[in-house]
Amino acid sequence: MTRTVPRDQLNLSIPVTALLKGVLYRDTNEIAWQHLQGLIAQVGDYVATIGLDVVVDDNEGYAFLRSLPDEELAELGISRLIPRRRLSKNTSVMLALLRKRLIEFDSTDSTDAGSRLILGIEQIRRMMQPFMPTGDNEAQTTDKIDTILAKVVELGFARRIPKQHNQFEVRRVISAFVSADWLADFDDNLRQYVDHGGSNHAAQTPLPGSSSVVDSAELSLKESS
Repeated sequence: MTRTVPRDQLNLSIPVTALLKGVLYRDTNEIAWQHLQGLIAQVGDYVATIGLDVVVDDNEGYAFLRSLPDEELAELGISRLIPRRRLSKNTSVMLALLRKRLIEFDSTDSTDAGSRLILGIEQIRRMMQPFMPTGDNEAQTTDKIDTILAKVVELGFARRIPKQHNQFEVRRVISAFVSADWLADFDDNLRQYVDHGGSNHAAQTPLPGSSSVVDSAELSLKESS
């Protein structure tokens, strides 16, 4: 169980600094998490002054910063701190597939609360293979999938397990970005995407996420530690 820091020892700079670096996880940065728990209101007030909002999921054990809506920023006279970015189509596909696997994992009777979804590199490659260009050879397909996975790791939705060869944990913060509605819209387009050979013809067929804008403030460029 996470310890409680005495009120007189709480330090606002500790959780704020961790959150500005990326997603803050209870299991990998317990100290910053303790300070966040004791100072959630103060953290929220502080980051609001620079146009950000703090999102905390106590059940899953993560927290992150996201930009305030543009209308609120305009009312406050604050410029957007972090520029927007668009997810590539292939990144959207991998995020959707990983989110689906997490849903399936959580729905199994044998899953214990707080357990982690760990996937091997070969499992991820097999998941993505049907969505890759049909004209590529096996080596090209593998390289492209590994590049996509590296981007997903960079964004903080997965992490490589230390000292475990090519094993990756799907981080639960993905649930905050890939909602059930997002997946439903995605599924409506997924079969067409496969039928046309992944990135070839489908490059002209927008998929949910490939055209949706996300704030890089909401995405971990590297896990806080």
